Amino acid sequence: LERLAAVGVQDVVINHAWLGEQIESTLGEGTRWGLTIRYSAEGEALETGGGIFRALPLLSDPFMVINSDIWMTPDLAALSLAPDDLAQLLLVNNPLHNPAGDFYLHSGRLHPDMGTRLTFSGVGLYRKALFAKCADGKFPLAPLLKTAIADNRVSGLHYQGDWLDVGTAERLAQLELMLQAD
Repeated sequence: LERLAAVGVQDVVINHAWLGEQIESTLGEGTRWGLTIRYSAEGEALETGGGIFRALPLLSDPFMVINSDIWMTPDLAALSLAPDDLAQLLLVNNPLHNPAGDFYLHSGRLHPDMGTRLTFSGVGLYRKALFAKCADGKFPLAPLLKTAIADNRVSGLHYQGDWLDVGTAERLAQLELMLQAD
């Protein structure tokens, strides 16, 4: 939240399921960071696609999504959408826990089967139109992206700075050690 405020973000939407009330009571309305925070409660976890779809009424168009279980320091202002694109993803080198990667990047475009295979960082810029054929409920984001990639409507940036998925206790401990060393 501090980093978002530092780059000029003013409005943040946090979707949550498990322990959502604790997140809301801890972060409040965001005033301590100069932000306005609104919440989109999922109840049952809706996966990434379903969670974004549920939050769409609270979001501008386009909007950025940043997974909460990653650590990185990208220049978020570098993300931008071409007029006909539905998404732009920030991709990283493949970590040990995802050696095969997620998507192919070729000349700044995500491609179904050509280019360098990289891992999705958890940061993306999206248009609401990506979700036009969706309905409320639980669903993953990847199939929507794969359809848009097949239609050549997704660009990508290869971020080569520090990045860590802290989705496990071991990787969170790794981040803590890394930050202490700095």
